[in-house]
Amino acid sequence: MDSLAPVSLLLVDDSQPFRQGIRTLLEFYNASASPPLTVVGEAVTEAQAVKLAQTQHPTLMLLDMELAQGNGLTVLGHLRDMAHAPKVLVLSVHREDEWVFRAMQAGAQGYVCKDRVADQLITAIATVLRDEVYLSPQLAASFFRLFRFYGGQPRHSNHTVHLTDREQEVLHWLVQGASNDAIARHLHVTVATVKAHLTGIFEKLNVTSRTQAIVKALKLGLVSA
Repeated sequence: MDSLAPVSLLLVDDSQPFRQGIRTLLEFYNASASPPLTVVGEAVTEAQAVKLAQTQHPTLMLLDMELAQGNGLTVLGHLRDMAHAPKVLVLSVHREDEWVFRAMQAGAQGYVCKDRVADQLITAIATVLRDEVYLSPQLAASFFRLFRFYGGQPRHSNHTVHLTDREQEVLHWLVQGASNDAIARHLHVTVATVKAHLTGIFEKLNVTSRTQAIVKALKLGLVSA
């Protein structure tokens, strides 16, 4: 992100308390970090969201999937036809596979469940503004479950990456969304051992995060979601 220019945001959610909560999180971030995140508009309906996107030209839209009038998927459809559309980060109560899949297929660059907004929002915003996709490990697995169900196929066979049997087991639980502690319990090893295996997996997959590892492993057909 540019360290000088402010980042303009459009909040699209029909809950005033939730929008105020987002503003509070942004104010907390702005007090100690740069660039500032500035809210340039708020919308509670599909029509308002589209109009403000057209007139305010925000850099990023924070979009709920269910609105007082209309829905987030329709908003995403309108943005596809817009010349200078904002990037979109979905904030939703829904964590079901179908919701995540449909939002990402419709053009969202990231998806955060509302019960995780407090600890994921700022990281998600920074990720999306770098033109990267933001999904937590659990939601990445959800997305690729349906990606493959609807016809997506691994791009390569699993012989392109050589994992040890233990690395394969760790990767399996990683794709299920398990934490390091949970993986250690499942495999009856220490957390330090799990971390060591994850380091090896990341190096072999040429990734730097759990989400990237999940996405790449599923695309390569190394493991099933």
